[in-house]
Amino acid sequence: MTTKPGNEVSRFDPEPIPRRDFLGLAAIATTAVTFLFSLFGMLKLPKAAVSASPAKKFNVTLPDALAAGEAYVPPGRNVAVFRDADGVFAISTVCTHLGCIVKTSKEGFDCPCHGSGFAADGTVRKGPAPKPLPWIKVTKSGSAYVVDEENTVPAGTKV
Repeated sequence: MTTKPGNEVSRFDPEPIPRRDFLGLAAIATTAVTFLFSLFGMLKLPKAAVSASPAKKFNVTLPDALAAGEAYVPPGRNVAVFRDADGVFAISTVCTHLGCIVKTSKEGFDCPCHGSGFAADGTVRKGPAPKPLPWIKVTKSGSAYVVDEENTVPAGTKV
């Protein structure tokens, strides 16, 4: 190896790595990093990525100030609970058109997505909803009521 004067190479200096060797080492390092990231992803796989949904059967205590025919929507639920002279009943707040959550209004319920309107008893006032809102099963349990979102009942069924 020839060197210029004043630029002597020591036998302890590392030899420069050839480009092909560098590219080979870079490929091996990239493969190792990719494998580690995939291993991390696989370790997360057995754990559910979604949180558990709330139980479909839940207790509701109606507020004393709830007027007859006024909707009470329990927090985090898609059900409106009503009390009138004949008893207590619940109606789903999931629009029968495309599944949006309807909002209570003076006339009953209005769908903010596509404009469907429902009366307070769940019947369709204006489309595009193809059918009325389903009534949900309600049972009495002490001073509270048990609402079972998985079970529908015929319209007009009250406890």
